[in-house]
Amino acid sequence: MPDPWGVRRAENLLTSLEGVLSARVITTPLGEVSEVHVLAQAGLQPKQLVRNIESALLAQLGLRVDHRKISVAQTAEVRPIEALDRHAVRERSLQRTVLFEGLTIQPGKRADRQLLQVALTFDGRVEAAEEETLDSARGRVEAAARATVSLLDRVLDKGSMVLEGARVIQALDRDIVFAAVQASTGRDRVLLTGTAEVKESPERAAVFAVLDATNRWTEVRRPA
Repeated sequence: MPDPWGVRRAENLLTSLEGVLSARVITTPLGEVSEVHVLAQAGLQPKQLVRNIESALLAQLGLRVDHRKISVAQTAEVRPIEALDRHAVRERSLQRTVLFEGLTIQPGKRADRQLLQVALTFDGRVEAAEEETLDSARGRVEAAARATVSLLDRVLDKGSMVLEGARVIQALDRDIVFAAVQASTGRDRVLLTGTAEVKESPERAAVFAVLDATNRWTEVRRPA
C-alpha cells in the first residue's frame, strides 16, 4: 500500500527505539503529524522517552513534532499478538469437551461394504464408534458423520442428537462437507449445521463438519 506521508516509516523508526513495543502515528489530510501514540515497557521514564521520540523523528525523518502530541502508555508485560493468539487457541482447545482423535476405514464384513471407525476424546478419555456402509463416496461421508453423531449422543449426559444428513458441496472452488444434526433436550429441538473444507479426505471432513455443528451445544452439556 502507498505511504505518501511516511507514516509506516515513522512507526517502524519508533518501534526500533529501546523499550518501545508498538507505535501509531496519526496525520492530518495534509500529512502533518497530529498524534503519536506509543506503548512502552514499564520502568522507562516517560519524559525521557518522549524526548527520544522527538529526537529520532527530527534526526531520521526531518519531522518536528511537539511533545504535547506524543502520548506514552506503559505495560508490565506484552507478548506479540501471534503469541497471544496461539496461547488463547491452546487454552481453548484444552477446555473443549470433544477433541478429534482419529478415523479409520477398512473393508466391511460383506463385499462392497466399508467399516468406518471414529475416535474422539471426551474430557481426557478416548471413545470410538463404528458405522458400516456401502462402498461409495457418499456412503462413506454419511457413515463418518453418523458415527460421530452416535458417539456424541452416547457420551453426553443431557440431550440427544441424530444426523439429518451430510454432503460434499462445492463452494468458492472448494470441496466442503456440509452436515446437519438435529439436537433435542426434552421438547426443545434445534437444527445444528456445520461445515469443514475437504483437505485430507471427505470422510475426515465429515467428522469435523459434525463437530463444527455441535461444539457449542455439547460444551454446555459436558459430562459432570
